[in-house]
Amino acid sequence: MQYKQDILDNLSTGIITLDGSLTVTSLNAAAQVLLELSASRAIGTHAAQLILRDRDWLTSLEQGLERNSPLTRRGVAIVLQSGQEIHVDLIVNPIPIHDDSGIRLIVELQAVDRFLKISREEGIIHAQETTRTVIRGLAHEIKNPLGGVRGAAQLLAKELPSAELKEYTQVIIREADRLRDLVDRLLGPNHQMSIEELNIHEILEHVRNLVAAESGNSATIERDYDPSIPEIQGDRSQLIQVVLNIMLNALQAAKNPEDCTITVRTRTQRQFTIGAIRHRLVSRVEITDNGPGIPMDLQHAIFAPMVTGRSNGTGLGLSIAQSIVNRHGGLIQCESEPGNTTFIIYLPMEVNNAR
Repeated sequence: MQYKQDILDNLSTGIITLDGSLTVTSLNAAAQVLLELSASRAIGTHAAQLILRDRDWLTSLEQGLERNSPLTRRGVAIVLQSGQEIHVDLIVNPIPIHDDSGIRLIVELQAVDRFLKISREEGIIHAQETTRTVIRGLAHEIKNPLGGVRGAAQLLAKELPSAELKEYTQVIIREADRLRDLVDRLLGPNHQMSIEELNIHEILEHVRNLVAAESGNSATIERDYDPSIPEIQGDRSQLIQVVLNIMLNALQAAKNPEDCTITVRTRTQRQFTIGAIRHRLVSRVEITDNGPGIPMDLQHAIFAPMVTGRSNGTGLGLSIAQSIVNRHGGLIQCESEPGNTTFIIYLPMEVNNAR
């Protein structure tokens, strides 16, 4: 029996089994994630209690029992107990009456919303890879002439008799160095990652202390950690940079540090797809702030280099953060509205996933 349950738990499709009175007899890990309910809470309850409000949900289950034939509904809207509305493809498969297991219906749930997200995530990852390739090419074309300009300015400085004239060559050298540094920052981290076992909460606490010091202990930083999250594989300094970039953005977006509230939440998520790869288990880090939010016209491009909503911003922090997390096999998502901006960092838990 446990073997069968293990097979069901490794499916990405949500599976629920019901008896003749529509009481839940089992549900797999994907169904628990989709409905945001644990098996211990759901088993033994009526199917109507799995969700907050039903439209076609209960009707479809009752029709499956009455007709004793498979039934499919596309894009069914259901409201979870949390109040979130999701859309699913619902497939109801009746079990013959003479079956002695007590199961009368097998219900399959496919999250339509999740497929759309997967498609968007693949687009983000591909766009990031394309941008990185273009920037590498530009960096080569920019840095070579810059080196020549800088060298020529140094040689010219040796030939000039006046200190005032030499100051002009120093301006050229400083600006060439500034452009070189900007190109290096655009490229992001390019050294080999130092992979080790890490406690994600140790990283978050380290950054929390840094941001608290930056705000003069004025900002409110709340924590909601899941202590059961196992250690992950990653580069500690680079992951610190990711979290620091996001939290500093939240702090800088606030008009006053004392008005800034940042909430850091950690959870695990099973059977989660990042790009084209499905992972059995990922860690999910949410960083939420109460700032003004990201303008709608920037939200689709916030992870692109040089895109920023601040007049004094470089637009590189989030691009570098996304690049680092991509190198770890993960992804950063963003959901934003005025007063509630959340960055979600997904990091796979598998060994040797970072690259």
